Amino acid sequence: ARMGRTLVELYYDVISPYSWLAFEVLCRYRHIWNIDLRFRPAFLGGIMQQTGNKPPAMLPKRGEYMLKDMKRMAKYYQVPVHMSADDFQRIMGTSSLTAMRFITAMDMTNPQYLEPLSREFWMRFWSQHEDISQPENILAVARQAGLSAELSQKTLEMVSSPTVKDRLKETTAEALKHGAFGMPAVVAHYDGKPHLFFGSDRLELLGSVIGE
Repeated sequence: ARMGRTLVELYYDVISPYSWLAFEVLCRYRHIWNIDLRFRPAFLGGIMQQTGNKPPAMLPKRGEYMLKDMKRMAKYYQVPVHMSADDFQRIMGTSSLTAMRFITAMDMTNPQYLEPLSREFWMRFWSQHEDISQPENILAVARQAGLSAELSQKTLEMVSSPTVKDRLKETTAEALKHGAFGMPAVVAHYDGKPHLFFGSDRLELLGSVIGE
């Protein structure tokens, strides 16, 4: 982190709609707050498995609440998340592993594309309700995010490489080490120690803790 700036890490997965909200809000705050924002693509499936957590919608009442909550949050933060009851099945039936490996490969090779690429994955899955698990869909997302066909293809080829797989595992393990049990996990390195904030509705609290 630059002098006097607080390093804030956002551990996220594009299958998580609340991660999209946190991502957009932190992107806005980084121009106002004295923070260095670092995006940390991780794998939500791995975190759920390691911690024994279950998707909120598995509890019907929680699922009902989540639909209303997401509608209000999307409107409040002006982020085009469109969620319906069908989406719970869609999430259960979609693996974000390849997408998160693709994003990880991009982070390792061309980090300048990390922000637009991640945003485009959320747009496609949560706004346009299209698939993000198949190679052709991933390439379409990459092109939409401004990547050349050549770079997109090269990055897709890296998805199965041990270095990319290991990096995603390491980042996910780091999130777990900080105490993450779901996404988004926001970690502020302040006063010589990491502070974990879970979810997209704790960002005012984060600001208060780091003196913003």
